[in-house]
Amino acid sequence: MHLGVDLLFLLPGETGGRETYSRELLRGLRRVRSDLCVTTFVNRETAAAGAGFWSEEADRTLVLPRVSARSRARWAAGELLGVTRVAARAGIEVLHGPANFAPPHGQFARVLTLHDLLHRRLPETISPVVRLATAALVEPAARRAHRVITGSGPSREEILRDLQLPAERVVVVHHGIAAPPSGSAAGDAARALTRFGLPRARPIALAIATDVPHKNLPALIEAVALLDPSERPLLVLAGHGTDRGTLAHRAAELGVADDVRPLGGIPTDALEDLFAAAAVYVTATLHEGFGLPVLEAMARGVPVVCSDLPVLREVAGVAAAGWLDPRDPATIARALREVTARDVAEVERIRAGGRARAATFTWDATAAATAAIYDDALAVARAPVR
Repeated sequence: MHLGVDLLFLLPGETGGRETYSRELLRGLRRVRSDLCVTTFVNRETAAAGAGFWSEEADRTLVLPRVSARSRARWAAGELLGVTRVAARAGIEVLHGPANFAPPHGQFARVLTLHDLLHRRLPETISPVVRLATAALVEPAARRAHRVITGSGPSREEILRDLQLPAERVVVVHHGIAAPPSGSAAGDAARALTRFGLPRARPIALAIATDVPHKNLPALIEAVALLDPSERPLLVLAGHGTDRGTLAHRAAELGVADDVRPLGGIPTDALEDLFAAAAVYVTATLHEGFGLPVLEAMARGVPVVCSDLPVLREVAGVAAAGWLDPRDPATIARALREVTARDVAEVERIRAGGRARAATFTWDATAAATAAIYDDALAVARAPVR
């Protein structure tokens, strides 16, 4: 099978969970399906970045030089027209859009991974222009895809309800989790403290997220401010945009500038060190399609407190150390206080439960299930019209 993967959305190092999903899926497909010939389609920014998973895990990479992921108009034109023409010329049999967007037409089977419907669920977190543009691209692609993949049962229910798609066309495939690095590549807590100038005597509450409205990072700062100074963990915020100054300004306004460290986007090895140093992982996200960082923390034995959302209940299960109301900073503060006050034996039980839960999610299983959907979509696309 000749598989095309639409990576026109990609800005390497800036596109968060969608980038992780695309990278690990491609790597998994290489391990589980040797019969696939893979062509990736990339924009000019990704091409300028040089080699990466988009080229290393593909048999061929085709650049659409007029498509820029930083220009919404050029990117939209690439999704609607450019990739359709290039994929047809390349002889693609199945085209997969792994990040919510894909062309709605083409002489090939179309598979779309629709992570969420944030533009419908939380429209207030997105500007009107972006919301309308997203609906104009995402919804026709989903309605015309031969198969739609999503990461969780709650996301599937949202898609079926909001887009009125036939149930048989929307399939849940959980994301995977890569095994934490070991040996010399394993995270080192002391190295994190030195690298980022963090104090040695305080528990660290780690949050990893791009600074976008639905990730709700200011609520974490407000929660820290509600705690007595003697109870406050050091809140470390890692992710693209967290160092722009907005979060630091909010912390200063609330008098907790010394209790919050916005680090911005950081390399993978530094993230491993931060996981090793963290006493708790916290997310107050308002909406998710899956919740990959929760599993990544669990896999490393970090206790997790997270938003009480159906999708995170499905992902974390009973292994979560605590649940919070993301719209109520007082419940976030309470969850942080409770988890950091637990005794050593209870923390070790939580760590073990998290590791066991995370181990049930693998990228090879994700890739195998996704490849089976490619087969199904191709059969549907080739079936005679009755």
